[in-house]
Amino acid sequence: MSGERSRAPSKAQQSRHAARELAVQGLYQWQMTGKSITAVEAEFRSQVADEDLEDHENWHKVMEIADLALFHELLHNVADQRRELDAAIAPLLDRRLEDLDPIELAILRLGAYELSRRLEVPYRAVINEGVELAKSFGATDGHKYVNGILDKLASRLRSAEVSARRR
Repeated sequence: MSGERSRAPSKAQQSRHAARELAVQGLYQWQMTGKSITAVEAEFRSQVADEDLEDHENWHKVMEIADLALFHELLHNVADQRRELDAAIAPLLDRRLEDLDPIELAILRLGAYELSRRLEVPYRAVINEGVELAKSFGATDGHKYVNGILDKLASRLRSAEVSARRR
């Protein structure tokens, strides 16, 4: 026995995670289709009622538990601030922004937004969420890349918090 206890996530944590899952999927759709972010959000919300949707039951469950206010905030603010977020991410990359896997770009933008604007969320939580999202939606080993970039970004954007944690 390692002495560590595994805690189940609280309902609030599950709700925020579901909101981030939806936001990443929405950002991906927005990046790939060029539709307005408002149209993407409307499509996501309308899919709950679409019983013909292949994954209707899962979709309905996620939408039911998701913090929809957080989903809205993340989706719209990441889209609105993408240039600033991209400017923060780009210097940390080993390739051009355009060459990133689109889902990894969506996750990095979301992480950059939370690190720079949602200061009440601990930087480790932002990184962990990014890693989990990359494991769920990204390419094989994409989570390692996301982890490295978000860790570097946290050191730049939240240096005092990172330094205090590493002592």
